Amino acid sequence: MSFTVTYAERDGGAYLRLAGELDLSTAPELTAVLDRLTAAGTRELLLDLAELTFCDSTGLAAFVRGDNRASAAGGWLRLTGATGRVDRVLQVTGLADVLRHDADTADPRARTAG
Repeated sequence: MSFTVTYAERDGGAYLRLAGELDLSTAPELTAVLDRLTAAGTRELLLDLAELTFCDSTGLAAFVRGDNRASAAGGWLRLTGATGRVDRVLQVTGLADVLRHDADTADPRARTAG
């Protein structure tokens, strides 16, 4: 299965939809998009994982790297919509809590306190 990243920018933030398998061969594509957005001044990144079917450690590392870059600029990276195996790996690794994973795609600005 292939991997795609689509995104829309709005009000200093970006909504990214990930689909397919995020692994060693596809994580650089996500990292490049996150780097490009943060370099351009985007501080709030919401990643919709509803269509992501697989995520390995390199995908998790891309999430953490993106969050670190956004945080350094005073922003954040949040995850939403993960299901199945992807949700399970986020829960087991603790990233669901760290990146404030939420099962819905509501506006994450309400969850940025703390």
